[in-house]
Amino acid sequence: MQNIVCWLKSFNEWLAIAAGSLLLASVLVTLFDIIARQFGMSLGGTDELSGYAMAISTSWGISYALTCMAHVRIDLLRARRTSKGQAMFDIIAVLALAGTAIVVAYRVWPVLARTIKYGSTANTTLETPLWIPQSLWMMGWMWFAASALIIATASLLAFFSGRFEQVNSITGVRGER
Repeated sequence: MQNIVCWLKSFNEWLAIAAGSLLLASVLVTLFDIIARQFGMSLGGTDELSGYAMAISTSWGISYALTCMAHVRIDLLRARRTSKGQAMFDIIAVLALAGTAIVVAYRVWPVLARTIKYGSTANTTLETPLWIPQSLWMMGWMWFAASALIIATASLLAFFSGRFEQVNSITGVRGER
């Protein structure tokens, strides 16, 4: 299971670079549009495209935040426990996160399904078929749910094997390492 977690961390690093690149591209297009406006031209729709870029990069980027332990946690009680107690708090945190990710990923599908059913397009001059950005957004949430399940499973296996320090290395608090 440790190999799977290592692969997941590496893959999510690649996804974070891709998400960051998407945001960078969005910034560059916006800057170009701002400069072009000074010469009486405009690309149009940069606000719409940057909104899509933000939603897509966020849904994919949160998996990276999970695997590098960057999600916000309140660890007042956890810090005062033994390694087994800390591992228990880590398990609770990752299970809550996985549960939330699964619910969100499940609830994203009806949004996309309605978009596809009605052939919805953006209410802008670009008239973007909304199934395109929503599909990428949904896939990001599904990947986050899958990543959270993998991390939760690895943490549970380590916990029930008595490897409490391994639980900390998988899903503990980043500042403690």
